[in-house]
Amino acid sequence: MAAAWRRVCSGLTVRVSSVSCSRTLSTGRGFLPRPRPLPLLLVTGGGYLGYQHYRRKGQQDEEAPPHLATPTQVALYHSFPTRLLSRAWGRLNGVDLPTWLRKPVYSLYIWTFGVNMQEAAVEDLHHYRNLGEFFRRRLKPTVRPLCGSSCLISPADGKILHFGRVKNSEVEQVKGVTYSLENFLGPQKRRGNDLSPSSSSFKDNLLSSPENDLFHMVVYLAPGDYHCFHSPTDWRVELRRHFPGSLMSVNPGVARLVKELFCLNERVVLSGQWQHGFFSLTAVGATNVGSIKIYFDQELQTNAPRYSKGSFHDHSYVALDEQVLKAAGEGGVVLQKGTAVGEFNLGSTIVLLFEAPKDFSFNLQPGQQIRVGEGIGSL
Repeated sequence: MAAAWRRVCSGLTVRVSSVSCSRTLSTGRGFLPRPRPLPLLLVTGGGYLGYQHYRRKGQQDEEAPPHLATPTQVALYHSFPTRLLSRAWGRLNGVDLPTWLRKPVYSLYIWTFGVNMQEAAVEDLHHYRNLGEFFRRRLKPTVRPLCGSSCLISPADGKILHFGRVKNSEVEQVKGVTYSLENFLGPQKRRGNDLSPSSSSFKDNLLSSPENDLFHMVVYLAPGDYHCFHSPTDWRVELRRHFPGSLMSVNPGVARLVKELFCLNERVVLSGQWQHGFFSLTAVGATNVGSIKIYFDQELQTNAPRYSKGSFHDHSYVALDEQVLKAAGEGGVVLQKGTAVGEFNLGSTIVLLFEAPKDFSFNLQPGQQIRVGEGIGSL
């Protein structure tokens, strides 16, 4: 009986061993796992579909009345380390990619955000050593002609979020959601360099003539847009004011939720004069867009750890050395219509605030796509 039981156990052992060997051999090559392209395809495809859903949802939200985030929600979002994350993103953008990896990475970005590389001065993707160079690519000189019949042209490629007259010293960042003009620009010097409060409104103090009014326009630059911004008219820049701040998203969907979003975010305000009086161009930072560069101002450094939120830092261009262009008999940096002024590292927002005669009219539609050099208004 014992001998029979030993023969049965021996047979089972042989069978189990043969099954184990056959499973080991069936893996193909030892214990190496098979490549599984399906999970990778699901992850990349799911990410792309998620982005498309987010973009469509933002477009649908524009038609609905705004529902503002609560102060607690804004404070929570405001507390996120977006400045630190943006500095890390900036360092990553500066890392050179291997030549063989550049085309796949940039092609994925082009496909996702709809970049038109036929407009780029250099279409060869291998030319761009890192993501930063690709984001800041230059365009061919002929693809952005300037509108000669309009006194103002678009300073950037992007989407028109809002435009119109400034009423009661409040500006609309999107329809139905406003921010304070004074909080956005900071205190302004009146005649005699007086910064003290005045009995008249903040808006009225900016105007040089009672026959004029104050107008505004907001352009949103998406990640796939051309990232440089240009001078919208002939004017003289007298002051640069840098506001360190948060770097929250300026996507239209977020702009409809967070009141005074443009006042909370880091921004660089260039202010001065044009033929009709006060003029300003403001570059607003956003998540992963902590770096705002002004070509004629090498001292400007944004999203730096030494700057604290809630402050601002002025730099006057009126008394500068000979290395900076000056108007005849007056101080300031002279910019001509269409001149390249600066750049973002990724998409963001440009805000124009300017004085003009009351009969000034915009040639725009809310939500329309616009490009550098296209006319935005006329007298």
